[in-house]
Amino acid sequence: MTPDPGTAEPGSAAASPDAANALGGEPSAYLRQHADNPVHWRPFGDEAFAFAAARGVPVFLSIGYAACHWCHVMARESFEDQGTADFLNANFVAIKVDREERPDVDAVYMAATQAISGEGGWPMSVFLLPDGRAFHAGTYYPPRPMPGRPSFRQVLEAVREAWLERRSAVESSADALARGIAAAQSGSAVRLDGPAPVLDAAVLSGAVRELARSEDASGGFGPAPKFPPSAVLEFLIRHAAVASDTAGAARDLAGRTLAAMARSALFDQLDGGFARYSVTRDWSVPHFEKMLYDNAQLLRCYVHWVRLGGTGEFTAREAAVVAGSTADWMLAALGLGGADTPGGTGVSAALASSLDADTVVDGVHSEGASYLWTRGELGALLGSAEGAAVARMMNVQARGTVSETGSPLHPGRRLAGQDDELWQRVRPELLRARAARPQPARDEKVVAGWNGLAIAALAEAGGVLDRPELLGAAERIAGYLERVHWIPGSGGDPGRLVRVSHDGSARGIGGLLEDYAFCVEGLFALYAGSGRTRWYVLAEAILAAACTRFAAGGELRDAAGESAQVFNAQGGRDGMDPYDNATPSGAAAFAGALLSYSALSGSAEHRAMAASIMSLLPPLALRAPRVAGGLLATAQAALAGPLEAAVVGADTPQRTALHRALLRSPSPGLVIALQGPAAESGDDARVPLLLGRVPAPGGAPQAYLCRGMLCRLPVRTVAALQAQLAGMAE
Repeated sequence: MTPDPGTAEPGSAAASPDAANALGGEPSAYLRQHADNPVHWRPFGDEAFAFAAARGVPVFLSIGYAACHWCHVMARESFEDQGTADFLNANFVAIKVDREERPDVDAVYMAATQAISGEGGWPMSVFLLPDGRAFHAGTYYPPRPMPGRPSFRQVLEAVREAWLERRSAVESSADALARGIAAAQSGSAVRLDGPAPVLDAAVLSGAVRELARSEDASGGFGPAPKFPPSAVLEFLIRHAAVASDTAGAARDLAGRTLAAMARSALFDQLDGGFARYSVTRDWSVPHFEKMLYDNAQLLRCYVHWVRLGGTGEFTAREAAVVAGSTADWMLAALGLGGADTPGGTGVSAALASSLDADTVVDGVHSEGASYLWTRGELGALLGSAEGAAVARMMNVQARGTVSETGSPLHPGRRLAGQDDELWQRVRPELLRARAARPQPARDEKVVAGWNGLAIAALAEAGGVLDRPELLGAAERIAGYLERVHWIPGSGGDPGRLVRVSHDGSARGIGGLLEDYAFCVEGLFALYAGSGRTRWYVLAEAILAAACTRFAAGGELRDAAGESAQVFNAQGGRDGMDPYDNATPSGAAAFAGALLSYSALSGSAEHRAMAASIMSLLPPLALRAPRVAGGLLATAQAALAGPLEAAVVGADTPQRTALHRALLRSPSPGLVIALQGPAAESGDDARVPLLLGRVPAPGGAPQAYLCRGMLCRLPVRTVAALQAQLAGMAE
């Protein structure tokens, strides 16, 4: 006999002394957003799955993140509803996951969700066996049925019925899905201990041609929703810097997309920084959350565009303004106080994860409310004439694009002449008025890998934009990661990187492959900009730990067995996904870190490992280049390099000029070693590229350019250095 819906059976959550919402003590801002729900949420872990097994009920797994608009919507409609909560508590064990804390969990269940439903996104709603294998999944479910989409309650009742009446079919479905995920992952497995294949430059040119075919007239690739294609842009910029028959096409493709985004509503025209994506193909209506990982990558892309020299359509000067304001926004809006304490020191020591898409106004979540303007508001603030002029210039119409009358500011074109003068005059007043509004919440967790991306971007921005304070900010972030996230090894232990910290305290799972790789690349960029051997040594240690943790046995994997449930869900194996997501794949980033290290250290072993990872590229480059940008960019660096530069000698304006010329070189295969400050001069022996590179007589500065540690004669002037760079790039 089937019990009535919502009736608590013996052993159910309602009858259990452990029945309660267990998220109140969690550090994750996303989990704490659900701590007051009547749903008896539990964090992801062995205890929650053991509880489901003991009760004999399935698991309902809900995955989202703090800045997610539709996560807030489903919470309000379903998870705050007492009747829905009672049914969930009686018939399931409910588990909440912050996808930014547990991307390993997110990745495997996203694969399951896409296989089952044909769609993916957040909130993700997955139903699991108590051992972690998925058997049903979807994304957002409304409180009432909609065309083509059942209500959440209908889904819960159908799953409960299947669990009670057709258990063997449910288990068979879960087993088949897990085996399917395992088979898909085995197809992208890569061995690191075999012969290294030879890269073919024609593969990269073919990828450029394929990307050109998918270019949208409004910039970017494909239809709406439009996400910033950061990894693809990095590849195109690198490709444009090397002579080939597709270099010009790559330059034009990158320039059109960079220009379109910079002039659109995706970019915050008042305060800097980019939103997560646009719901329209012309970038005019953003989805308003602002993520650290997007802005760190885009900052680096715009800096590299400046380094490349820009185009007539999108100049290096315009890109430098976008890059500078994005860097300023990152540090001001996401910067956390120093001294690794909640109160801090007022100096950014690490960067928070995101700003919410929603702003709470009078107790109601309103998407983008901080950023929207009406014609009436502009007129009241600026006066009728200037208000009307700004409304026309910034595409604020009588009918709003987001709310009934509200629209984000965006020119959709380059501002020049009187328009630019007007905008520069009114912008500070508009920014002050916006700052007085309610502001979106900030997710203050620190993610190691995303801060690694920020270190690289800020360090390079400091050198290219001639803003040393950005290099200083990168050093403070690196110091935080070293103090809080890195656990040094001892004896045979290589050390461990922790993925997440809150309030200056690291906790939770170890870093994933992407965390290690992004941190290593960031630290090498910081070493190139500062010459401080401390950062090279730390990068070397983290890379060695990554090789032990993720490449043991010769096969690369994204995670190191953090959860038995994830292991079960992917068919009893640790997987590796070569495709980019919002950030480059862990495999691509790791290959890039290996390449940089091999150039600085001379290690043929590490370069061979990178080449083995890039064997994944040929089938992806033509079939799916839009999700292979990370591997394409790394392959471009590999083909152009290794090009090694060492700058030695007294710290004089001449040395600064040589160093700056190298930092501003667009060569994608270039790595830079800078002789450290006098107080650290003994540490330079830790960097093999500096060994044997001596100053000119009297200690005068000079630069060495090398390939494979074989160097040309040193040069002392910028002109001679640039001539050598041009000659070695041919």
